[in-house]
Amino acid sequence: MRYAITPEREGPRYSSDDTLAVLPLFDDVLGCEKFVQRVLRFPLGSSPTRVERSGDELLYVLAGGAELILGGERVDVEEGTGIFLASGTPWSLDCRSPLECLSVLVRDPDPPPRTHGRVDLAAAGRRSATASRQFILGVGPEVGCVSATQFLGFVPPGRAPDHYHRYDEVLYVLAGEGLVHIAGEQAPLTRGASVHLPARVVHCLENTGASELQLLGVFRPAGSPAEAYYPDGTPAGSG
Repeated sequence: MRYAITPEREGPRYSSDDTLAVLPLFDDVLGCEKFVQRVLRFPLGSSPTRVERSGDELLYVLAGGAELILGGERVDVEEGTGIFLASGTPWSLDCRSPLECLSVLVRDPDPPPRTHGRVDLAAAGRRSATASRQFILGVGPEVGCVSATQFLGFVPPGRAPDHYHRYDEVLYVLAGEGLVHIAGEQAPLTRGASVHLPARVVHCLENTGASELQLLGVFRPAGSPAEAYYPDGTPAGSG
């Protein structure tokens, strides 16, 4: 299925000084033109300064801990931290343990009102979506990222009705197991799997396990993860 992949797509690429491993997921090579989704792995110690000019970058710390250095500011980040870095913002890391991040670049972003922002998703409260699903908002317009919204999604066991969104979205499985159903096809979901959902593509995520299926998503334009529509255009959850 061209909308779902696993990390076995190819091995990680290393930076010229071997201080950063990049595991590519979705990008324009696979038809995902609005995002570049990848996993970044930083070793213990200080990283070289990075400047991403191809889009705004939304990070989510999967494991480890570090100080994020932005000019003279030092910001603590650890598992569960969401980070917004506007295009062209220089930054580096001082890692107290190896750090693994999910990175999503947002192509051709709208001009942001600030250069960076931080959200502690691990400390935030859950909100309700359709079909007993829940979510936690991460990086978004509240911290300067006006072009996209980052969120944690929690899917209980079972399958919800088919639906679609008006936004483009990329997902990454953090925990659990399940299936993604799109256009009569299905693909397995396990930790590290990724899904690209273009706007208005009818789909369903099914949790086939006994515990929650946990996802990290980024979508654009920014808004609410709870906004969804049934195939006939009826808003999901409207009574």
